[in-house]
Amino acid sequence: MATRFAAVDLGASSGRVMTAAVDPHGVELHEVHRFTNRPVRLRDTLHWDVLSLWAGVVEGLRLAGASGPLAGIGVDSWGVDYGLLDDDGALLANPVHYRDARTEGVVARVSEVIELYPVTGVQQLPINTVYQLVAARDAWAERNAAHALLVPDLFGYWLSGSLGTELTNASTTGLLDVRARTWSTDITTQLGLRADLFPAVREPGDLLGPVVPAVAAEASIGEVPVFAVGSHDTASAVLGVPARDDRFAYISCGTWSLVGVERDAPVTTQEAQAANFSNELGVDGTVRFLRNVMGLWLLQECVRSWERSGATVDLSRLLAAAESVPGGQFVIDPDRPEFLPPGDMPARLQAECRRTGRPAPQTQAEITRCILDSLAAAYRRTVHEAVRLSGGTVEVVHLVGGGAHNALLCQLTADACELPVVAGPIEAAAYGNVLVQARAAGVLHGHRTDLRALLRDTAIRTYTPST
Repeated sequence: MATRFAAVDLGASSGRVMTAAVDPHGVELHEVHRFTNRPVRLRDTLHWDVLSLWAGVVEGLRLAGASGPLAGIGVDSWGVDYGLLDDDGALLANPVHYRDARTEGVVARVSEVIELYPVTGVQQLPINTVYQLVAARDAWAERNAAHALLVPDLFGYWLSGSLGTELTNASTTGLLDVRARTWSTDITTQLGLRADLFPAVREPGDLLGPVVPAVAAEASIGEVPVFAVGSHDTASAVLGVPARDDRFAYISCGTWSLVGVERDAPVTTQEAQAANFSNELGVDGTVRFLRNVMGLWLLQECVRSWERSGATVDLSRLLAAAESVPGGQFVIDPDRPEFLPPGDMPARLQAECRRTGRPAPQTQAEITRCILDSLAAAYRRTVHEAVRLSGGTVEVVHLVGGGAHNALLCQLTADACELPVVAGPIEAAAYGNVLVQARAAGVLHGHRTDLRALLRDTAIRTYTPST
C-alpha cells in the first residue's frame, strides 16, 4: 500500500501543496492547492508576503489531510531570502524581496574587503544573502533579531517549532564554506556580520519534529512528521530529474533558469569564478555546478506590462505566433542587470537590441521570440561552459519545471545545444521533495539514481536537434 506525503513547493510567482502516494514501484503526484505569491511594495521596499503564503500552506495541508493520513511534510522554496525572528520566535517584518534595490553597490563594497568565491564557490549575484545582510547591517530588525531563517526554514519552523538551516539552501547564501559545509566565521567576522544569526546547518532527510499542535488542529492533520528536504527548490528539482546516469546537464526552468551539471566536488578555480558559476550543494553530498540565467521572468514581466496597458494575452497563441517569427534576429544577453527589477520589460528588451546594433522587436510575438532565442543561446553557452570547467561528459539535457510546458523553448534549446532535450517532469521540485521524505521515512531506499529511476514513467517528452 502506498504511503502519502505532502510537498510544500514555494516558487517566486506561486506556491502549491502537492500530495504524493509513494511505494517502491513509483510516485503518484497530485496538486491539491495552488496560491499566488505576489510581492508587496511598502514605501521604498519590496517585500515577500509570507503571511499570505503561510495561509496558503495551511489551507493546502488541510486539503491534503482531508484525503487521508500523511506520513510527512517537506518544504522547498527559492533561495537567498530570509525572515528575522525575535527571542520569542515572532517574525519582526515580512522578508525583503531579492529584487529590492537595497543591494545596489554592495557587491563592490564587499569585494574590497574579502574574496568570497574561494570559500563559498557561489556565483556573484547582488541578490545573495551575504549582500543583503551587509546592506541591512545597521537596520533595526537585523540588530535586534535573535535568529534569521531562510524562507523554507522559516516555514519549517512554523510547522515544527524547530530552528535550523537546511544545507542546500544555506549554500546559496554566500556565507557557507562549501568544502567544510559549515558557516564561515571568517566571512562574518571580516564583514562585521553576526556569526550566530543563522542556526546550525542540517541535512536533507533530517527530522525536524512533529507538526506543532496549533497547526495540527487548524489543518486537521494530526502531528505529522516534518522533514528537511533539498529545501532549495533547484536541489529538489535536480533530484527530480529522471536521469539514468551522471552524463546529463539540467535546466531547472521557471522564473529563473538554473543551468548546470551535477558533480561530486566543488569547482572553485579562477576560471570558474570568472565564468560566474556557483557550487551549490545538493542531495546525497552532490554539488550543483551551475549558473543562474534570467529565465522566464523576462516573459512574465512582458505579459504583466502588456496586461497593464489593457491587452489580453493568450500565452498559447503568443507562443504559436512567436514560432512563426524567423529566429536569430533579436538575440541579446538575458542576464544583463537591467533586466533584474520589475517594470517595463518590453521597452528594456527593445533598448538592449538597439544598443547592440540589432533591430528592435516590435510586436508581442517578436518580443517573445527575442526572449526564447536569447534564453536558448544562454543555455547553450552555460551547458558548454559547465562541462568545460568541471570535466565529464554530457549526452542529454534534462529541462524540468514550468518551462517544460514551452515546446518552442524546448526545441530551440535542443537546436542550440545540439543535444536531445528531455522535457519534464514539470513537477520535478515536488518529486524531489517527496523522494527525500519517503527515503527518510523508510518507504524508499537506495542512492539518488535509484530514486530517479522511479520517475522515468512520468510525463516527459524528448526533443531532438532539428539540424
